[in-house]
Amino acid sequence: MTAVKKIVVLKGDYIGPEIMTAGLAVLDAATKDTTFSYELIDAPFGGDGIDRAGDPLPQATIDMLKQADAVLLSAIGGPKWDNASRRPEQGLLEMRSSLNLFANIRPTKVTQAQIDRSPLKPEYVENTDFVIVRELTSGAYFGRPRKLEAHQAIDTMYYSEKEVTRIMHKGFKMAQKRRQHVTIVDKSNVLATSKFWRKIANEVSKSYPDVTVDYYYVDAMTMAIMSKPATFDVVIIPNLFGDILSDEAAQITGSIGQIPSMSVGESGPNLYEPIHGSAPDIAGQGIANPISMVNTVAMMLMESFDEKRIANKMTQAVDYIIENHYVTPDMGGTMTTDEVTQKMVDYIKNDESADIK
Repeated sequence: MTAVKKIVVLKGDYIGPEIMTAGLAVLDAATKDTTFSYELIDAPFGGDGIDRAGDPLPQATIDMLKQADAVLLSAIGGPKWDNASRRPEQGLLEMRSSLNLFANIRPTKVTQAQIDRSPLKPEYVENTDFVIVRELTSGAYFGRPRKLEAHQAIDTMYYSEKEVTRIMHKGFKMAQKRRQHVTIVDKSNVLATSKFWRKIANEVSKSYPDVTVDYYYVDAMTMAIMSKPATFDVVIIPNLFGDILSDEAAQITGSIGQIPSMSVGESGPNLYEPIHGSAPDIAGQGIANPISMVNTVAMMLMESFDEKRIANKMTQAVDYIIENHYVTPDMGGTMTTDEVTQKMVDYIKNDESADIK
């Protein structure tokens, strides 16, 4: 008998619950009549955690996360908690630290259905398929000391040899399974941490002679992502720079509302989440784009559970709605979240190729 997989669901804030509901509805449709068995475990987190338990990351949630097979998170945060003693985003940083989620994996892939919706010319964006491997638990977001005073502020950018080495190995091993090409991004003409980053990258690369390596300063990379995105395969990048460039990369697809991500550690469950925010300005209007959440669930099925056929069915449903322009306003459509979700569910139910047992 197939073991039941435990999936902890962190439903998020503002549009978070709306797109989570959509993603789980498509998951339900895609897993009907298959052997994949799962249990959804609701846990308070982020703004929802503050409202329900007085903390963005309650200890009870940490305990559940450590027992999970995978963690599914929607978007968190928003103005409701701007004056909270502990903001929702603090819970996210603490969760990454508690689960030792040191690498964030963000794919940027432009399918044939997406080419016409990209802000780039078709000849620039065609065949774009790269992954950003972002260091997630160090750098400027975690360095000490950090201080905010009336007339000065300090943020410390710090990296240890262990932190840089492990993210390099993660990216190089990923490249070996793809197109054997790694791009290292830094600012080594200015920053000591970047000189250190590049030095270790060069050392680690010697263990992967089958992988081609090139190097970009972060400012040059911002231009290259726009002008020649199809030339990249695996991009390894520090935390701060990765936060910025991964959002830029997402826009190549035509909407940031389509992109999933995965955060991984040395052990324990992976965390899966869309890369966009909680969009308070459209919350409750029923027009949030569910595609990113559906792609996030598909990524979870693929990476944590090796359920490639079910994941492919979900991504095929995404391609179907894009090709037929069954999309929300952010992608130039007129449909609601529920209508888009139902189109994906109907596609999965009605498609004769849906035999994925």
